[in-house]
Amino acid sequence: MKNKLKLLLAIGAIGIVLTGCFDNNKHEGMDHSNMNKNEQKEALTNTTKPKQEPNTAMLTKQTPVVNGKEYTITAQASNLKVSNDKTLPVWTFNNSVPGPEIRVKVGDTVKINLKNELEEPVSIHWHGYPVPNAMDGIPGVTQDAVVAGKTFTYEFKATVPGTYWYHSHQDSVNQLDKGLYGTFIVEDPNESYDRDYTLVLDEWMSSGSMDMGKEAEGESSNHDMGNMEGMDHSQMGHSQSDSNEMEGMDHSKMNMGDMGGHDMSMYDLFTINGKSGDAINKLVVKEGDKVRIRLINAGYITHTMHLHGHEFKIIASDGQPVNSPAVITDQGISIAPGERYDIEFTANNPGNWLLEEHGKDERVKNMRTVIAYEGVTAQTDASNAKEQLPAFDLTNYGKQAQTKFSLNQKFDQDVLMNLNTEMKDGKMVYTINGKVFPDTDRIKVDKGEKVKVTFVNKSMKDDHPMHLHGHFFQVLSRNGNPLEGSPVIKDTLNVKPGEEYVIAFEADNPGDWMFHCHDLHHAADGMVTDVMYNGYKSNYIPDPSVGNKPE
Repeated sequence: MKNKLKLLLAIGAIGIVLTGCFDNNKHEGMDHSNMNKNEQKEALTNTTKPKQEPNTAMLTKQTPVVNGKEYTITAQASNLKVSNDKTLPVWTFNNSVPGPEIRVKVGDTVKINLKNELEEPVSIHWHGYPVPNAMDGIPGVTQDAVVAGKTFTYEFKATVPGTYWYHSHQDSVNQLDKGLYGTFIVEDPNESYDRDYTLVLDEWMSSGSMDMGKEAEGESSNHDMGNMEGMDHSQMGHSQSDSNEMEGMDHSKMNMGDMGGHDMSMYDLFTINGKSGDAINKLVVKEGDKVRIRLINAGYITHTMHLHGHEFKIIASDGQPVNSPAVITDQGISIAPGERYDIEFTANNPGNWLLEEHGKDERVKNMRTVIAYEGVTAQTDASNAKEQLPAFDLTNYGKQAQTKFSLNQKFDQDVLMNLNTEMKDGKMVYTINGKVFPDTDRIKVDKGEKVKVTFVNKSMKDDHPMHLHGHFFQVLSRNGNPLEGSPVIKDTLNVKPGEEYVIAFEADNPGDWMFHCHDLHHAADGMVTDVMYNGYKSNYIPDPSVGNKPE
């Protein structure tokens, strides 16, 4: 992991693929996977290439990147133009951030070829999706990371509809920060929408601390994108005033200062689909449209989103449907790292309406897009991001229904996970029951067992969005109170300081599965364990020369 990266700088303004093939003459929805053709091969291939829709249709309705079942995704270095005055050096899948949106239908067998044109090894983890263990993309656990110039093929059947995403799980705290993620949508044949938008939320350091320009000119830099020691975000703890001095700093030796853990104010630039502020593409609708918006948090900060001017429903959380969702309005939807929320509304209020982050922090003003009605020239409504707004509560929403688990039933295992921020040997770490990975206690299960887990967040300031690979779990209670609304089925659950949640899952997918905090700074500093199936044997043997780094 100490090889220097030979850098390719993209020519001109590199934007973002919102869902794929749009009119390249328009700023909205630019397909950057087709830019700089002299420098790059076609990054996304499809064995059954669809017909191009007319450009007019592309501009008014989001379309999938491709409609086939086999894809090639290429990891490569590039630049991301997040706004007219800010371009960031990034790592990409198919020369875009987010990477291409993969859309398939229930029943499809999906084949994804990951090709690595970076000098650092990479992988793909299918976040939230119950793939077979060998396809989970965990270096050193389920596969070797894909080294420079090599290809690895992921293949699995799409069985569960919903909103998911994919990202590198090799040194993930750094590689996600650099842009190695995309979206994975499994369409339900029983659902139909006039507009179906996917919005990926993220945050960046505008200081340009990951500046690849010096490297391209032959100069050296301590924060070389290929030298992970010089750009280790796993132990960062800055105040905002530090961010102008980020260049060349060895983040691996930084002290987080107090029991509040990481100071996330260094991330001062918020984006939606790789764009910030006025550069973010509008979401075009027509009066009467049935609209679905899929919100995915690929960053490390919780973002609270607010839809103006419309009643709406929360129809899914982490891809799993909400039973009988009620119509609500003017509520803030808090989306923690790794979580997804799908909202649905009818476009029945012509105008130009904001979908924006809500909060008092100055950074939130650039995380906004516009719901723009066709043919309407009215001025966009004013932001009210700093006004008081009721918080949406998923644990008391929708209607109860029959579920697999209840608090009263007998479980095969009852696991306690105390989550904490602690000092050990002069270093701030994140612990499960006082231990850090790899010394945390594994959860060992037999296939078919029903497992109850209690999360208790003992950290003073840190949220812990806990993510279980390979399984969905049901949330049974919060702070001792049973859930009263729809059954809540998730794969990522945010546990705030002082909170206690009880969840349950069935051991129905044999393998060796990670269970960790999806603030990946916390995972990199210890908050990881495993769910391990007794008797499970993998044919995979790690190659010690690869430099596998699963977190």
